[in-house]
Amino acid sequence: RAQRSAANILYLALSLTMANSIKAIHASFLHCLANPDVGGQDVVQFIEHGTMLVANGKVIKLGTADSIDVPNNATVVDLSNKLVMPGFVDTHIHFPQVDVIASYGTQLLDWLERYTFPEESRYSDYELAEKTASFFLDELLSNGTTTALVFGTVHPESVDAFFSQAAARNLRMICGKVMMDRNAPSNLTDTPESSFDDSQRLINDWHDKGRLGYAVTPRFAPTSSPEQLAMAQKLLDENPTVHLHTHMAENGNECDWVRELFPDAEDYLAVYEKYKLVRKRSVFAHSIHLSDNAWKRLAKDDAAVSHCPCSNLFIGSGLFDLRAAQKHSVKVGLGTDVGGGDSFSLLRASNEAYKIQQLQNHTLTPEHAFYLATLGGAKALDLDNQIGNFEPGKEADFIVIDEQATPLISRRTSSQTHWRDRLFTLLMLGDDRSIEQTWIMGEPYSPSSL
Repeated sequence: RAQRSAANILYLALSLTMANSIKAIHASFLHCLANPDVGGQDVVQFIEHGTMLVANGKVIKLGTADSIDVPNNATVVDLSNKLVMPGFVDTHIHFPQVDVIASYGTQLLDWLERYTFPEESRYSDYELAEKTASFFLDELLSNGTTTALVFGTVHPESVDAFFSQAAARNLRMICGKVMMDRNAPSNLTDTPESSFDDSQRLINDWHDKGRLGYAVTPRFAPTSSPEQLAMAQKLLDENPTVHLHTHMAENGNECDWVRELFPDAEDYLAVYEKYKLVRKRSVFAHSIHLSDNAWKRLAKDDAAVSHCPCSNLFIGSGLFDLRAAQKHSVKVGLGTDVGGGDSFSLLRASNEAYKIQQLQNHTLTPEHAFYLATLGGAKALDLDNQIGNFEPGKEADFIVIDEQATPLISRRTSSQTHWRDRLFTLLMLGDDRSIEQTWIMGEPYSPSSL
């Protein structure tokens, strides 16, 4: 006999030791095994009548229903008329901007002055931050997002509150305190030294505690002095497993401002390169106005970008060059960028991402869009060993899709027999109504369970 696979060994071991905790989930399953932009449609696995075994919050095994031996004492969950996908991964979002979402009539720099800065000034209040974080996380989960890379505010209290709420829900989340010591209101600025001390304390308290991670978070180059960017580098060097999360090249006027503030830099990316902030686990939101050379350098340093289509259209920032990212094999995930983005839904973000590519005579395939929202986002965050698909040992964060969620979706899919066609319909017409359930570590989530 051929040697048993690692998946079968894991299955047998867990079956013997944890049989009482095993769930057998019967459903149709869709997930990516790799990047379909490289491997083609074949790396997207669809199992129409499947069974997934889950124990202690981890995937044990996934296969066709007739290929999985379900232990006699396993709990059977019948979702046979539903589609199960990995939870979505949002690679850029601001939790303190919930209450300015869908604000009228500005582009980036005016948006910050008119809406963002006044709203964020309230977040020295821990109780306010905690209430907002609770609402924010429940809203993410209702939209099928189970992991996110999140901006706090300059106030460490905002991040303490966010992490406390994420921990209560057992979520895999990454967050960071904004570092901002210039070109912002005085009640929202810190100093290079205080930003280092506050960030290091938050790292000590929260990073790698349970499923939580920390991101060093300079807002963007214009609001951090050279001295503060050097402190961000020090934080990364002294804490090598944390993330770097910032904005880059979102808006044309912003890029002009960066050239004025950093006249010796070759380009926007070079500002971050000078302080060695471009590295693995660095995520640069937006990255719209980049040269071909900048894309090459991002790839060389194994950095990632977050494509935020809803925000880019709502604030009028520009059209993301997905082809350039693909050409240079730069890691890309999708972000909603709430509150600049006008929706928490990565289904809506996928819809807008498709349109942005259409405007540039490029077609975003449904399988590639699905990858960006799941495994691609996990890879961008360097979390693909934990989340992103249903490989054995991955954390069982997943969503249950109702393919008849609305009369229009039901009508549209009624004659579609191939998963690719139904996926595209979901990405174009779906929203939070399509998310019937969200599961966290193998358990269905309900806000009332807290």
